[in-house]
Amino acid sequence: MDTEFFEQLALPLFDSLYNLAHWLTGNRAEAEDLVQETYTKALRGFKSFQEGTNIRAWMFRILRNTFLTSRSGLMARNTSWLEDEDTDMDLTIAHTDTPEALLLRQENQQTIVDALESLPAQFREIILLCEVEEFSYREIAEILSLPIGTVMSRLYRAKHALRHALKAPRRAQHAL
Repeated sequence: MDTEFFEQLALPLFDSLYNLAHWLTGNRAEAEDLVQETYTKALRGFKSFQEGTNIRAWMFRILRNTFLTSRSGLMARNTSWLEDEDTDMDLTIAHTDTPEALLLRQENQQTIVDALESLPAQFREIILLCEVEEFSYREIAEILSLPIGTVMSRLYRAKHALRHALKAPRRAQHAL
């Protein structure tokens, strides 16, 4: 397999890989470095990739393993939004929305981001792979090197923790 074929398969995955890298590292520069390192490793190891298998899962596994081996690990990392993402969210809002609707939407988005950031990294990671990147349980198991049963139970616990985190701000408001 040649470089051009690698680029054809792997480059469309850049945004998704960067998204996960940013959530894992919590830092734009580190996320960019992690994605660059992932592509470098993937290109070097592309001979071992079997054509017809899932390159998306293969690339995500390389990214995750690179993060785990070259960084201090998932548990030591905090995450945060990219500064530009707030701007991007504003651009997607229809001009017909009222200021109150815009404010409510922004508050809801921030509540979700805050809840996700409050989760342990292994929960945040599995929710992102399942709900944002829409990987199947089998693909997630391949990426995380876990049995499918563990993926399903971890995802269940992650969603439960997310629900709990989303309810926490409401409980705080009712207490006031």
